[in-house]
Amino acid sequence: MQNSVSAISFASFHLHYLSPNPITKTNNTFHHLHFKPPSKTPSPSPSPSPSPSPSPPIPTKNNNNNNNRKKKHKKSLQKPFPEKDAFPSSLPLHTKNPRSIYNDIKRFARLNKLKQALTILDYVDQHGIPVNPTTFSALIAACIRTNSLPQGREIHTHIRINGLENNEFLRTKLVQMYTSCGSLEDAKKLFDGSGCLRGGTVYPWNALLRGTVVAGKRNYLDVVDTYSQMRELGVQFNVYSFSSVIKGFAAAKAFFQGLKTHALLIKSGFSANFIIRTSLIDMYFKCGKVKLARRVFDEISDRDVVVWGAMVAGFVHNRLERDALEYVRLMVEEGVEVNSVIVMSVLPAIGEVCARRLGQEVHAYVLKTKSYSSEVPIQSALIDMYCKCGDMSSARRVFYGCSERNVVCWTALMSGYASNGRLEQALRSTIWMQQEGFRPDVVTVATVLPICAKLRALDEGKQVHAYALKHWFLPNASLTCSLMVMYAKCGVIDYAERLFDGMEHRNMISWTAMIDSYVENGRLYEALGVIRSMQLSSHRPDPVAISRMLSVCGELNLVNLGKEIHGQFLKRNFTSVHYVSAELINMYGKFGDVNKAKLVFNAVPVRGSMTWTALIKAYGYNELYLDAIDLFEHMSSNGSSLTHFTFEAILSICDRAGFVDDACRIFNLMASYKIEANKEHLTTMVQLLTRYGQLEKAKRFMQMCSSL
Repeated sequence: MQNSVSAISFASFHLHYLSPNPITKTNNTFHHLHFKPPSKTPSPSPSPSPSPSPSPPIPTKNNNNNNNRKKKHKKSLQKPFPEKDAFPSSLPLHTKNPRSIYNDIKRFARLNKLKQALTILDYVDQHGIPVNPTTFSALIAACIRTNSLPQGREIHTHIRINGLENNEFLRTKLVQMYTSCGSLEDAKKLFDGSGCLRGGTVYPWNALLRGTVVAGKRNYLDVVDTYSQMRELGVQFNVYSFSSVIKGFAAAKAFFQGLKTHALLIKSGFSANFIIRTSLIDMYFKCGKVKLARRVFDEISDRDVVVWGAMVAGFVHNRLERDALEYVRLMVEEGVEVNSVIVMSVLPAIGEVCARRLGQEVHAYVLKTKSYSSEVPIQSALIDMYCKCGDMSSARRVFYGCSERNVVCWTALMSGYASNGRLEQALRSTIWMQQEGFRPDVVTVATVLPICAKLRALDEGKQVHAYALKHWFLPNASLTCSLMVMYAKCGVIDYAERLFDGMEHRNMISWTAMIDSYVENGRLYEALGVIRSMQLSSHRPDPVAISRMLSVCGELNLVNLGKEIHGQFLKRNFTSVHYVSAELINMYGKFGDVNKAKLVFNAVPVRGSMTWTALIKAYGYNELYLDAIDLFEHMSSNGSSLTHFTFEAILSICDRAGFVDDACRIFNLMASYKIEANKEHLTTMVQLLTRYGQLEKAKRFMQMCSSL
């Protein structure tokens, strides 16, 4: 008996054997449990008394066996339960206190160890032990955190077994779990079959709405359908219901539906709520209605950091980076403390406008706020910002100062090297990253492929392709398109065609990639055929596709088609999209229509480096070299951002025009803009100086080129 008692150290043993009254069946007690002391070897029994009818001994204080049992049990309670005690292999669970079982299940749920938790759940169901809703709630939460749909379905089965499917709290949690795991069908099936449509509270509806919104804009009609059903059935909306509905309209850019909902909110008195107003600001920005978003913002008297953050993020989303920076300044003046979300929103805006000095101020603020300086996403954003500003030295300092470097930091630095023309160093970074023990993820692979394409590194590109296949990154539309472009740039157009033909679902990115592939290999008429096929398909050209179409028109001198695409550009209001405007200027420059190129340039509301560089190139195409130099001088004097592409364009014009002195002066100007010379800049200078007999200078540039 001693061995068996020492093997069992549970409170249930104490409850059954040492309590004055045994556990009896009541309305809410665990009457399924039969606590029996398991014993493999019988304990030595005392000598029987000489009475004719022996009876079991009555427990008394003098009973030595009972006292020994108490002491051993008390000693066992002082020891913590080892983790393995939760498993059936170590002890029959039906001998354990139900509360202890619940705690074991919840402990494994908190640790996201669903396999172990479900093992216990299977065992207790076999022995008829009921499980309470709180325990199931912890398990469902673990499924949501780990995105574990199969385990979630298994838990749903256990809820049915325990007769808790009609519990509204668990029903709401299950709907939330199914939608979070991407199974809207299961969520709707549970929702429709559980009586939610016939009554109940708003909470299951909110869970369904929120999940439908998270599923993306393709489910916009489901959001509208659920919203309409709620109104028809008279469900009482709360703030979170309206917030989810507005987010759904924002994702689908359903402006008129959002406007109607805004009117309903004003009528029902919800429009003054902070959550609602923030959602409305986000919705108007995503629909491109900046003035309406500003109007909602201006109506808020007491603005908190969340509302300011919605404005900053909205301006960045609409590529109004200078407005975003202005609102950050106003926010600081009003005494609102900048949080990490604002910092993450404003750093990309600084990078886009190349406001390096402002970026340094934000960096100083991050260093001052020690909790932010250790956040890896902020460190990655700082690296990206400095790279976009052309300041690779500062980017490297941030990188090597990171407390915990990860794949995101490496990818940001790699992308920075690539964007600043240092392609070999970018490619070497992938090797250094793996030497530090980091495995490239999907984003890293997507960053490396364009580098391989620019370097025409076919062997490395094939290795990346094999790595992507090995780690199940494919099929992936974005990666497939990057592979197509890489193979096309390496001259293997057949591989690109094969990848394109093998795509089950083509999107605008894939169409654009195929156009790029043909353009790269000089097969412009095939590219034109893809454009015609794309126009016949159901896909509507996005800004990237339109820019590629304009490029083809410029190369083939297709004036009429170019003007037709220009009409689409104006109709869809892409004037503020810098790269489309730049491509349009390029196209008219190649047509020889400089005046039209100037008109497009003047129509751009906020001119960035891309539009300035495009007009400089347009002057170069038409041999207006002095005008190009004057435009560059004007660009640098009025504080416009200069990039290595701008210097590449103007140095190329100096090379064609034979402007040696201007080329040397402009090259020396690069250092003041913290732009490091790349191979294109140095090669252009070598060609120009060699042609005009300045061999000593050319030799120095060749040495600089070989050191890269």
